[in-house]
Amino acid sequence: MAARKGNKLVYWLMLGLIVLGFGGWFTGGGRVRSTDMGTVGGLELPAQTYANALQAQIRQMEQQTGQRPTMEQIQAMGLDRAVLAQVVTQRVLDAEAQRLGLSVGDIRVADAVRGTPAFQGVDGNFDRDLYREQLRRAGLTEASYENSLRGDTTRTILQAAVLGGVPEPVTYSRILAAYSNEKRSVTWAPVGPEAVTSLPEPTDEDLQAYYDDHPDEFTAPEVRQISYAWLTPDMIQGQMSVSDQEIQDLYNSRLGEFVKEERRLVERLVFPDEQAAQAAKGRLDSGDVSFDALVEERGLLLSDIDLGDVSRSELDGAGDAVFGAASGSVVGPLPTGLGPALFRINAVIAADETTLEEATPDLRNEIANEKAQSVIADLRSQVEDLTAGGATIEDLAERTDLEPGQIDWSEGMSDGPAAYQEFRDAAAAAREGDFPKPVDLSDGGLMVLRLDGVTPAELRPLDEVAADVRAGWDAQARREAVLAAAKAQAEAISAGARFEDQGLTPETEPALTRRGAVEGTPPDFVSTAFSLAQGEARALPVGDGAVVLRLDSITTAPEDDPAVVAERTTLASQISGAISRDIFDAFARQLQAGTEIRINDQAVAAVNGQIN
Repeated sequence: MAARKGNKLVYWLMLGLIVLGFGGWFTGGGRVRSTDMGTVGGLELPAQTYANALQAQIRQMEQQTGQRPTMEQIQAMGLDRAVLAQVVTQRVLDAEAQRLGLSVGDIRVADAVRGTPAFQGVDGNFDRDLYREQLRRAGLTEASYENSLRGDTTRTILQAAVLGGVPEPVTYSRILAAYSNEKRSVTWAPVGPEAVTSLPEPTDEDLQAYYDDHPDEFTAPEVRQISYAWLTPDMIQGQMSVSDQEIQDLYNSRLGEFVKEERRLVERLVFPDEQAAQAAKGRLDSGDVSFDALVEERGLLLSDIDLGDVSRSELDGAGDAVFGAASGSVVGPLPTGLGPALFRINAVIAADETTLEEATPDLRNEIANEKAQSVIADLRSQVEDLTAGGATIEDLAERTDLEPGQIDWSEGMSDGPAAYQEFRDAAAAAREGDFPKPVDLSDGGLMVLRLDGVTPAELRPLDEVAADVRAGWDAQARREAVLAAAKAQAEAISAGARFEDQGLTPETEPALTRRGAVEGTPPDFVSTAFSLAQGEARALPVGDGAVVLRLDSITTAPEDDPAVVAERTTLASQISGAISRDIFDAFARQLQAGTEIRINDQAVAAVNGQIN
């Protein structure tokens, strides 16, 4: 346990030191043995130490992502340099510990080895043969591993000596916990667009100003004139011949989709012998115990006994009894391969059959579609040859089954060929003068397109968009009028008026915290509530309307509240940890300044080259 604790403590310290960079650490060359990568403060840096640390990081990434990264990816992320920094920093600390005369005895190292679960046999005791085999797989000797444990523990002692005097920030954590757990009682009410019954008539100057201030609303998008020739399975599917035998064969090959036998959702509780199972069933029948309680008595969870949905045949000898019982009942004891068991039926999934006649239309379409895709796939090579020879869209329409068309396409369109993402990507990337290239569509179709011209995005004249400008101005004027009305209501409420007196329907939040949220309110609702004086009201815009918010009362957080005490403890630990890291970083920087570090870059490259 001591070794593992030491590893964890040193590990986060190492991560903190990585950000210090590598300046002054590495110098090329250096005379080192083939098993070492260099020296740190006179101590050798074994190549195997770096290799093991890098492999451990790679395995961690593989577990997180499900894919093992390549060395190129590792180096692109800088992971190899980060790991090298980690092992170098460990040796810096080892050198300082050696200078100070710090170490641990053989007895403590032996206890750590014996206490490691990975080295314990099936009886829970230390297994020396297993210990040697595990080390062999990791590329370690007993001496090197035990020296590593000794170093980890020694570094922990060094860390404890540096950080032993760091006080716990009691006052700071108390202030933060009190701040975050303080509560507000507020009353609020929505103000909708209907609060404004009339709007002023805009002048020409008003409309011109709105038009000038919102050019994006009135700019016509870029339009691309696209000529294309295409063929999709849907276009020719009706021309495909499908025989009754083909439909029958496909139906038979997927019979499980069309003929589904009855299944049941079942739980199975197994007992060690028939006597125990009969006793449990008797208690269950008499009402002395529930099925869930029997599961708990067996030391199990419901998830442990859940078989999911099963068929009659999957239950072997218990199938007839289980499938003869009603949903919600418990049957048994019944024999199973694990022993006598009680079965609870939670639901019945009725048998379902789709006949060949019922399935025929869909199967015919499916087969015809596959044949159409095959025809188009065979056509692709011909289209490639023609386009490579300089054939135009018009040539393709004449010499193949591709059907021609033209579309004025802009971003946001999704009609016709623009329904395909492949078309939209190709249309956006096309350049005038490009030779047509085949584009494969997601449904097995084929398309070739050409950009004929581009109409740039352009601000439309005011007289052309006058109706849209007026609608936009009206919407803006209404929002401003609603907010102005809400502000007037908030001022009245701040002066002592009731929400109801202002024609509002109030809602109350009696215990709002800084981490809270209220549905139907703007994002700054909570922060505004905590900025108000008691009794003060304020209007906030939200969507096409507004809300009026009043602070009713302030409740400070009780110091003895369990939630406050827990947060205070957590904050103190986090803050203390941050202070400790800063102190140790400063200590490490001082060590680095006085430590000679020589790394053989060729040795590092050799290790990297052996990572698979």
